Amino acid sequence: MTAPQRKRALVTGAAGGLGQEIAVQFAARGCAVAVVDINGAGAEITAARCRELGGETSTIVSDLTQTGVPERAIAAAVDAWGGLDILVNNAGYGAIEPFLEMSDALWDRTLSLNVTALAMALAAAGRVMRAQRSGRIINITSPASRMALPYYTAYAASKAAVDAITRSAAVALAPFGVLVNSVAPGMMDTEMQRSTELDLARVEGRNDLDTFLAERTRRVPLGRRVEPAAVAGGVVWLALDAPDYITAERLNFSGGLDRD
Repeated sequence: MTAPQRKRALVTGAAGGLGQEIAVQFAARGCAVAVVDINGAGAEITAARCRELGGETSTIVSDLTQTGVPERAIAAAVDAWGGLDILVNNAGYGAIEPFLEMSDALWDRTLSLNVTALAMALAAAGRVMRAQRSGRIINITSPASRMALPYYTAYAASKAAVDAITRSAAVALAPFGVLVNSVAPGMMDTEMQRSTELDLARVEGRNDLDTFLAERTRRVPLGRRVEPAAVAGGVVWLALDAPDYITAERLNFSGGLDRD
């Protein structure tokens, strides 16, 4: 029997947190993984973990908010491996600002990475996958896209845009056998989650951080937070194992927080 073809994946924001876990799980499944991040040292740590599992890796240190960089990152992976089977748009940014004190600097930084860079990477990968007549793209969204968050409005709006882009891309690429879906993690113990909640506690004048975090966790119907490894498993499932009739869908890993 012919051995199954190795899948070629690119993961943005893969220097740590969820992105690192996704990349490592792909490597464990025998995929070649392009690790993309602005943090070169973190990206190399992820690549090393992938290599320990026998995975072939490519490290691409890039600021995806710069014009043309998302496209060049995709091109680098294609040049290395002759194609691309999986794109995971995981890179993201969010910061706390009260609604009436929001700045255009925060909006520009949030939208440039969470929306524009994601869309440009998706389109570049989509063109490659259109020619291949196959491929799977997973965008990381958030329950925030469906919530009223007056301290986190730029982030929430950016993730609502990700939902819209996911649906549009799924329809645009469906005739070519390319599937586009999203995953919405709830509260995870990542650096971004921790820094966001520290800022939120400060803005709300909460000095007892443990009590504040416990209150937030109790908002989750399942009563607990999710591990990045569990969310990464959902991403890998969509990329490698999900039926090929699933597209334009959103897989919620929010413990019921996103229940609408």
